[in-house]
Amino acid sequence: MAALIELQGITKSFAGIHALTEVDFDLHAGEVHALVGENGAGKSTLMRVLGGEMRPDSGRNLIEGQEVRLTGPTDAIGRGISVIHQEMALAPDLSVAENIFLGALPQGINWRRLRERARALIGRLGFEIAPGDQVSDLSVAHQQVVEIAKALSRDARVIVFDEPTAVLSTGDARRLLQIIKDLRASGVGIVYISHRLDEIYEIADRITVMKDGRRVDTVTPESTPVDELIRKMVGRPLSQLFGEKPDTQPGDEVLRVRNLHLPNGIHDVSFAIRRGEVVGLGGLVGSGRTEVARAIFGADPVSGGEMELNGQPYRPRSPRQAVRQGVGLVPEDRKGQGVVLDMEIRKNATMANSAPVTTAGFFRPAAERGLVEGLIRSLRIKLGSMNDPVSSLSGGNQQKVVLAKWFNADPDLIILDEPTRGVDVGAKTEIYTLVHRLAAEGKAVIVISSEHAELFGLCDRVLVMGEGELRGELLPAEFTEEKLLTLSMTRRQPAQAETMA
Repeated sequence: MAALIELQGITKSFAGIHALTEVDFDLHAGEVHALVGENGAGKSTLMRVLGGEMRPDSGRNLIEGQEVRLTGPTDAIGRGISVIHQEMALAPDLSVAENIFLGALPQGINWRRLRERARALIGRLGFEIAPGDQVSDLSVAHQQVVEIAKALSRDARVIVFDEPTAVLSTGDARRLLQIIKDLRASGVGIVYISHRLDEIYEIADRITVMKDGRRVDTVTPESTPVDELIRKMVGRPLSQLFGEKPDTQPGDEVLRVRNLHLPNGIHDVSFAIRRGEVVGLGGLVGSGRTEVARAIFGADPVSGGEMELNGQPYRPRSPRQAVRQGVGLVPEDRKGQGVVLDMEIRKNATMANSAPVTTAGFFRPAAERGLVEGLIRSLRIKLGSMNDPVSSLSGGNQQKVVLAKWFNADPDLIILDEPTRGVDVGAKTEIYTLVHRLAAEGKAVIVISSEHAELFGLCDRVLVMGEGELRGELLPAEFTEEKLLTLSMTRRQPAQAETMA
């Protein structure tokens, strides 16, 4: 039987640079075909060809064995192909029902009938979302559901998911994966793009690996261990992903937290961290990890307890005060809080500390240029020009700009909240190297991550939170996912209550 869709020998160039070179890809009905590779490997370009957004320079596009030439996204949608991009294409000021049927609304709208149809589509996905609600009021997970319902309203036979769980909590990600499994069971063909390899191995029937605009291989999860898949993607095995930890001994204590209480239910959090240490903060999403980080950074108020920084009382009333006292935070929401996307790379890199590029209040362009060039070389940021906006960079390089900002600020303590979310495997390795470098330079580093392998590979010890309290500490000999989850979901024992270094 012919494949549902088939791309043969797809080649696409931009300004003489090959983004795709003779790439083959196919998808069958009732199949999840994963597409993996580093940022810039050509995955999104290939899907834009499939979705009619781009025309290839050469190659063929077949639907059920018949060659077609797509004239645009509307043509692709009409042929049953829907692409759900990482940046969702919803109208925030319109209702759920209006978004689902946007582009197919009749002139005389029967609103009651429209909402009933929207409710039925959403119910098919196992959710209860009011069709009259404004999309801007929905959570990110519910916005994803609206996107999927929109695709189903168009009788999509092929749905492309591009990093669908990158900004979802663990629970919402699980529900989305179940929706995808249900769609597969109903005969829909799914193309799934993700940097989360655990998801790939859970739902994919086949995996196509891309690198430098070429198809490297197409394999099955059963036949290909994770280590081998990573080697195909980046040219090195999993064992080399985290690099070597610096051989340093912890130095003086940088931060001590005693019985920290926050108005949002966080209570009795106590721990300490020393120079040269990388300490993980683990637990389920919603356990209080990010809230503790924001309180340390002065972004959220503290209702009780004490903190000391370098042996002195510490209670910042704002992030500005925290930065002045030597604390930095790489936030979970990189695009919303970590960088100013429309601002030049050079300005983002120096915004946390302008002292090196000013004299007596006067800006020195030459000093800024030299400083930023040094940061770009040091952090190996791939860019066109430092005058380009941060939005022009890949996710991994955007994250490096956030790190550049804090390298320039030179804090004693730096908190990294989900530092590699939405970042490809190759860029992850480079970010891990930078974390090791911070520790080797005597910085105290706190890493918050939902990826347990990341915590175990990077950290000297892991503090585990659950339901707003610190439930225990894991040392390297205890690093297992089972122990971390058991601590995070079980109330701590008296012997585990004190986790002071």
